Amino acid sequence: MKRVLHYQITEQDAGMSVADFLRSRGFSRHLLTELRRSGDGVRLNDRPVFLSALLSFMDCLKVCLPPEEPSGHIVPVPLPLSIVYEDEDLLIVNKPCDMPVHPSIGNYENTLANALAWYHKENGLPFVFRCINRLDRDTSGLLIVARNALSASALSDQMRQRNIHRTYLAVVKGIAPSFGTIDAPIARASDSLIERCVDEKNGEAAVTHYERLALSCNHAYSLLKITLETGRTHQIRVHLKSIGHPLPGDYLYCPDYTDYTRQPLHSWQLSFLHPVTRQPLCFSSALPSDFHPEFFPDFHGKDSSSSEQV
Repeated sequence: MKRVLHYQITEQDAGMSVADFLRSRGFSRHLLTELRRSGDGVRLNDRPVFLSALLSFMDCLKVCLPPEEPSGHIVPVPLPLSIVYEDEDLLIVNKPCDMPVHPSIGNYENTLANALAWYHKENGLPFVFRCINRLDRDTSGLLIVARNALSASALSDQMRQRNIHRTYLAVVKGIAPSFGTIDAPIARASDSLIERCVDEKNGEAAVTHYERLALSCNHAYSLLKITLETGRTHQIRVHLKSIGHPLPGDYLYCPDYTDYTRQPLHSWQLSFLHPVTRQPLCFSSALPSDFHPEFFPDFHGKDSSSSEQV
């Protein structure tokens, strides 16, 4: 899938070099290097141009992204795949629980990457796997997948600058406070390779905001909306356990499987700027059926603070 981009230079951008203009549009240093090597990847007013050339008002700049080697090590497998949105630059996927995001030891053909490789193969499209936000195997919900090097660079920049806003839903045990902020450093537990814990001395800064959206009918569980200031491993699970409201069904932090067979954590909403058009996007997904929506009849999936799904 050859991606060709067209830009008309505005008065504001006049006088910039081609390289500086493209950097302002999310092109990474590596991608600019590849464009230099391609020879004819950048054209100004339909003529090949060096990246050092200066732009003038109303110039037409055309960029052909260089071809890339597909992710040949990822085996295409026909697995369930729920695509919420797609265009030339990105995909929004609603990942089910019990699906790893990318292949690893013991998980070579059961991942989201395998499902996407199959989808692209069936549609005759090249496939390079670039997942922007990662989710644990047992966490369900929305993920962003970049479809080319430019969108990957621009979206990764947004992620680093915390301009990709992620909102989660979580079911926790007990009656949680109406709202709150947990500011507690997180570190690896001393006796485990994967478990994390709150560690005021050795931990890295971690901040989690939560709001209670609903109580279960028997008041055994609370449904929380969660936003993060940081992205530490297992942050939500560790922080909520630390205040006495762990996620049930969590094999590491609360192995209570009475009503939940996996940690009820769901990537509910994503909002960010499109990596090429810079238009604001916002996506939402429904409460998963294994969250037992019947426990929370007062929750209707709406959030007054969010914009409509695109």
